[in-house]
Amino acid sequence: MSATNKPQRVVVGLSGGVDSAVTAWLLKQQGHEVIGIFMKNWEEDDRASDEDSRYCSSNIDFVDAAAVADVIGIEIEHVNFAAEYKNRVFADFLHEYSAGRTPNPDILCNAEIKFKAFLDHAMRLGAEKIATGHYARVRLNADTGCHELLKGLDPTKDQSYFLHRLNQKQLANTLFPVGELLKTEVRRIALDIGLPNAKKKDSTGICFIGERPFREFLNRFIAKEPGPIKNDRGQTIGQHVGLSFYTLGQRQGIGIGGLKAKGAPRGSGDHAPWFVARKDMSSNTLWVVQGHGHPWLLSNELTAQDASWVAGKAPTTQALAAKTRYRQLDAPCHLTAHAADTFSLAFSEPQWAITPGQSAVLYDGEVCLGGGIITR
Repeated sequence: MSATNKPQRVVVGLSGGVDSAVTAWLLKQQGHEVIGIFMKNWEEDDRASDEDSRYCSSNIDFVDAAAVADVIGIEIEHVNFAAEYKNRVFADFLHEYSAGRTPNPDILCNAEIKFKAFLDHAMRLGAEKIATGHYARVRLNADTGCHELLKGLDPTKDQSYFLHRLNQKQLANTLFPVGELLKTEVRRIALDIGLPNAKKKDSTGICFIGERPFREFLNRFIAKEPGPIKNDRGQTIGQHVGLSFYTLGQRQGIGIGGLKAKGAPRGSGDHAPWFVARKDMSSNTLWVVQGHGHPWLLSNELTAQDASWVAGKAPTTQALAAKTRYRQLDAPCHLTAHAADTFSLAFSEPQWAITPGQSAVLYDGEVCLGGGIITR
């Protein structure tokens, strides 16, 4: 278990979910003084409709978090980080989408809110450590004196990809108790100790989008600029609603499902599914191709910027592995670090739908080394 040798004051981010609830219980069982913090990171603005509150479960989550705190026997505080979230995370989210890229706000939220604003607040409360319900681990390397970010032991729940921008100070002050467990064990513990949210469904997505239609939400902040949809022969086969609303590799929601490719020979699989392959911002053109294995969807290399390394500097090992999206298997690659926080990766096998705006995250076995934002 990732714990310290003596009792400490540990502030736990209680989200209302089962993972953070079991985290708090485990730490209390270890003898720590545990305080719960519920973070509210989103508030609807004047553009929100009356029914939008049903998409964001913040109020329900706080009730669940408070119920958990009562069962475990710890204090809980409600903290509003909505202003910080909009300034540090949401503004970047909109900027990236407006530029035609596909950002991952969960990664920035971890770096800027959960392990910065939250960490600072916890330290003001006299905390010696913070803890969250992430499936990851922290290990102090005795040889280098650096804290390493490790994958969670449950390969189906590992969240190190989302935590790759954490630095040495943040890792030194953080505990990830459930990172040592399988999700099934976490559920079992929650049931055994009678937690009220033991069977609560895992959250998906981020609160400000929730389960609502993504385009409907984005429409409030980004103007639609319709333009042509073209295939790999340069033929116009439809019209898109705005490049910001599409991502590379997208299959659903393009608006041309089932359309037969013009000029395709009989029996050639001309009804194969369409995928978004390229976005040309200069001509406002969406390029689509048929078939999951189309060459336009495959690439052996990428370039990334805004690199963030867990150890504070780029790895010296060049033969590593990387993920270019969450839940992807580690892909063997060769790292070349450049100046100005940029790097390039050359993969042993072609990678599918490498997407600008997403993160390329590097691994050396179970150790997450850091990563950067894909530019091409």
